[in-house]
Amino acid sequence: MQIKPGMYILPRIKIILFVMYYYLFAVHYYYVADSRCTEGCALALASFSIDVSPDDDELEVVSEISGLLFSNISATEIHSYSSFIKHWDVETHSRKINIPFRCDCLNGEYLGHVFPYTVSQWDSYDSIAKNKYNGLITEEWLKWFNSNRAVTLMVIVNCSCGNKDVSEDYGLFITYPMQPEENLESIASVTNTRSELIQMYNPGVNFSAGTGLLYIPGRDKLGNYPPMPTSKGSSGKSIAVTAVASLAGVTSLIAIVYVGIYRKKEQKIAVHISESADKSHPSGQGLLGIAVDKSVEFSYKELSESTNGFSISNKIGEGGFGAVYYAELRGKITAIKKMNRQAKTEFLAELKILTRVHHLNLVCLMGYCVDRYLFLVYEYIDNGNLSQHLRGRDTLPWSTRVQIALDSARGLEYIHEHTVPVFIHRDIKSANILIDKNFHAKVGDFGLTKLVENGNLNIPTRFMGTFGYMPPEYGHSGIISPKVDVYAFGVVLYELISSKEAVVKEDGVDEARSLVALFGEAHNHPNPIEGISRLIDPKLEDNYPFDSVHKMAQLAKACTEKDHEMRPTMRSVVVALMALSSSTED
Repeated sequence: MQIKPGMYILPRIKIILFVMYYYLFAVHYYYVADSRCTEGCALALASFSIDVSPDDDELEVVSEISGLLFSNISATEIHSYSSFIKHWDVETHSRKINIPFRCDCLNGEYLGHVFPYTVSQWDSYDSIAKNKYNGLITEEWLKWFNSNRAVTLMVIVNCSCGNKDVSEDYGLFITYPMQPEENLESIASVTNTRSELIQMYNPGVNFSAGTGLLYIPGRDKLGNYPPMPTSKGSSGKSIAVTAVASLAGVTSLIAIVYVGIYRKKEQKIAVHISESADKSHPSGQGLLGIAVDKSVEFSYKELSESTNGFSISNKIGEGGFGAVYYAELRGKITAIKKMNRQAKTEFLAELKILTRVHHLNLVCLMGYCVDRYLFLVYEYIDNGNLSQHLRGRDTLPWSTRVQIALDSARGLEYIHEHTVPVFIHRDIKSANILIDKNFHAKVGDFGLTKLVENGNLNIPTRFMGTFGYMPPEYGHSGIISPKVDVYAFGVVLYELISSKEAVVKEDGVDEARSLVALFGEAHNHPNPIEGISRLIDPKLEDNYPFDSVHKMAQLAKACTEKDHEMRPTMRSVVVALMALSSSTED
């Protein structure tokens, strides 16, 4: 598929930090240096090939390429770092140049730099990676970091500031993408570098692989090897990546995107609670090993006092993993979930996602406590959940139902589309969609959330979820993807139309049936309009536009397709609901 300008609108993101860590596990092709960093370095180089015919002005060609690919770095500056390259291919007129750029420490983890690239009409991920950037980035990396196919792509080029454990005599490095037919000797000749020196910084690499990145000591404008600055400390440590496209090895890609729309600073979590601490300290005082930056840790005493000793009068809910209590805590109204220590997995899942991800349509985590029990402290959502409203005495107007659908879809779209790693909720249902006093919705209860950290969106997992909301492929094989949430959301849409539960027990029928099956019959009715009309919530009476209801039913049908590949993404669902909301208001 080709990328075309205007296919999607860029997300409104204040700050985006891309972090990548790419391993290749295979015999003879393995090497990863310690990649932790405290700061980057002012200069790194990227080896890049250009084709210049005898009639071309080389400076003009370099200037044109740098303006298109490398943020308008001047041709003169590029040539000042390229004059020591010996290679010049007479037959192909291919010339190697070094592109100078700043090597940044991304998110305190890895060294790299982000170059924006404006997509042209005939671009594809493969052509951009191979032809435009000469292998400095792979097609897979481009897809991973630019899943929205935006007009402007983020091209991430890894870099190195040196490694004092190898030598402090070299502080400037070239990120060198290996090409087919190259080997150690030819690379040494091209870069004017001793082969032994290249091997020092790239141990275990197959230099005849024809693809992958090398880190090679580079020369400054005067032709010297600048040493590592003594003030850099550990900041010069780099990540060395060798990617062999032809090798069917086991790969892992871990990336973190720091999105600044709904939060100001990245929050990290150490997700380990000592098993021995649980056993040796029955009171729970030994629940050690957990630390959450920028999230409040409450004491058991203040939680107990704020809930009147977790009294029944303060209890406002009961879930599969614990009870929820109303509390006024440090001047704020909160909801406190109290969980047994056996629910560590679910506790940590919620803590992990809600300290990373903030969104207007996701419930906000205010803090935690690991004393005696496991506690999560949330903002208090004062109007119950969607299930209560649909099955209660009062009637939700149709326009409100559309708004609730749109709000909850936006929350899901955020964790599917705008976070890396991807999060899959796995327990979307009307009871987990909370309603505030203005009848806007927030998605809650992330205890079953799954992190997909390796770019593998179809992975086996243990059977989890709520009956009636789980798609066929999940129930049969345990394979999950974001389309698991899409299916469950489709069931919620059917609930909004009918106010029926996900599993329906009809009068005179012994066996319960799913809501999806009921609507399936309505869609297949000789007169679908009549079939769907029979399922519309009678409490709505005639106070709804049938066209709007019918469109939501069609969207729910698409979301609950048996073939998960046929279901829309949450981004597409949001777009459809935005149009539906607009037409409903009109």
